[in-house]
Amino acid sequence: MNHLFLRLALVLLTVAGLGLTSCNNDDDQQDDTVKPALETKTVADLAPQPGAPTSTGQPGQPRHYTFYSLTEGKEVPYTDSASTKWDVAFRRTNVLINGGTSGPGQGGAKVESGLFAELTTAPDTYAVDAASGLAIPAVTGSGWYNYNSTTHLITPIAGKVIFVRTATGKYAKLEITSYYQGSPASPTLATPSGYYSFRYVYQPDGSKNLK
Repeated sequence: MNHLFLRLALVLLTVAGLGLTSCNNDDDQQDDTVKPALETKTVADLAPQPGAPTSTGQPGQPRHYTFYSLTEGKEVPYTDSASTKWDVAFRRTNVLINGGTSGPGQGGAKVESGLFAELTTAPDTYAVDAASGLAIPAVTGSGWYNYNSTTHLITPIAGKVIFVRTATGKYAKLEITSYYQGSPASPTLATPSGYYSFRYVYQPDGSKNLK
């Protein structure tokens, strides 16, 4: 009887051990699960705010910026411009970040050269908007665009990626693809301007991983 009891106890211990091993293996597999790639979102023709027409009937300078939330993926009303609900704002060739002199957020930016798909880690340091200049330089050849003094057209510089620290301290990368309505391959002076098209990747978990 004692031998039978001992054998039964050994069997039960063996089964329990196998169960624990199975659970541990399951946990290991869960820990090794690869996170899915972040989504690349696109925005087309983010429109400028209307301005009073000039004396010649041409559209005037926009009265204020167009605000956008990379976090929520949508335009933000001008009435929320003093909040942390927006991350970037556009007017003519100026791009603001929600931080420094432009807003109450933790925003900053850094322009780097490279392919959008290959720049997958946000940098550690960022410039902020200040009275002396914007984090994203609004100067031809120094930021995201070139200005042609002959044709008077604005062209995004290929291979310029804007890394953004958002209003809440998260990270994103952004590439402006067009400045003209409809993203024409060959815009003219008659093509409505100030319509931003861009693509971006936003990392919601707070890490600098942008792939």
